[in-house]
Amino acid sequence: MPWPDTTTVTSVSPHLISPASADTGDNRGHARHDMPEPLRADVRLLGGLLGRILTESVGKDLLDDVEKLRSLTIAAYEEEGSASIEAAEDLIATFSAERAEQVARAFSCYFHLVNLSEEHHRVRIVREREATRDPLEADPQDSIGAAVTQLRAEIGDEETAKRIEGIEFRPVLTAHPTEARRRAVAACIRRITDLLTARESTLSGAATLAENERRMLAEIDSLWRTAPLRSTKPSPLDEVRTAMLTFDQTLFQVFPEVYRRFDDWLAGDKAGLSAPQVPAFVRLGSWIGGDRDGNPNVTASLTKQAAAIASEHALVALEAASQRLGRALTLEGDSTPSTPELVVLWQTQRRLAEELTDEIALRSPNEPYRRVVLVIAARITATRKRNADLAYAN
Repeated sequence: MPWPDTTTVTSVSPHLISPASADTGDNRGHARHDMPEPLRADVRLLGGLLGRILTESVGKDLLDDVEKLRSLTIAAYEEEGSASIEAAEDLIATFSAERAEQVARAFSCYFHLVNLSEEHHRVRIVREREATRDPLEADPQDSIGAAVTQLRAEIGDEETAKRIEGIEFRPVLTAHPTEARRRAVAACIRRITDLLTARESTLSGAATLAENERRMLAEIDSLWRTAPLRSTKPSPLDEVRTAMLTFDQTLFQVFPEVYRRFDDWLAGDKAGLSAPQVPAFVRLGSWIGGDRDGNPNVTASLTKQAAAIASEHALVALEAASQRLGRALTLEGDSTPSTPELVVLWQTQRRLAEELTDEIALRSPNEPYRRVVLVIAARITATRKRNADLAYAN
């Protein structure tokens, strides 16, 4: 198991895995560092659940070995010249190969939980800051709203609009050559993070928290029982699929939020009441499966497959979003008449696919917005399935 930097472990991991030892003030209390209480509580919760899983799945003796080794390594770090490092080595020497693997996996799981707790706390701090501070009063380097305000003051509204129109952001995904963590592990960590976020709802009652904890226990149990590393070297296509997991779970949700927030800052009091001003400035790229860096496995054929995988994920995401929007737009034509542009679009769709539009119109009578968006969703599906008659050309 790769051992993380010792300072990180001791600075963010003051509690041992055992829930009982978290607040006893025993000889490991010196490992406690200044840590915000919310973060401490998250580490205590997740560490306690992991300790329970280790005890139930293997036995208390495993938990005891993990506790002893962790206590000794913390002491070795904090007490220069102590005999703790030798004691830790002596303890490890007593482990069988099976026990050494169990201890290593336990520490690996624990570090995953500590790291996700720390990342979750960073997000918590940012949200709290946003909730209590006017974004226009923030440092322009930290806030798009404050930056736009400063720009308008310096060069005026018209020139600011021109510069915003020319914004480009081109993040490029690339594979990490040493990344051995499986997608299953990454997905499990993400689900635990989501459950940790859900616990902070002000509406969470005792029953809700209990159910949350049960689900968290199940996820941590899966994390413990899932082989943490790949048994084979990842191929370029494996790396593409891992990167697209980030697209599915993060980028596709975050980019629209950034656009919306940026546009709200520009519109001010008219936010949501006027057409968007922010252009589509994000152009996501990927080197994975396409860069010619000397890897003989990256061929033209493989690059084509990599592009197809990325296309599939992007189109599936757009397909789901448009279907969800179409189902929600149940506005009657009597209360919300079609705009001239919508009428033209519907007529174009009718000429393109009469059978499809007849079916959608039958299911959505007098719902002009809904039927147009559902046709758009169907065309995205056709694009994904390479149906040239209905697919989008670009």
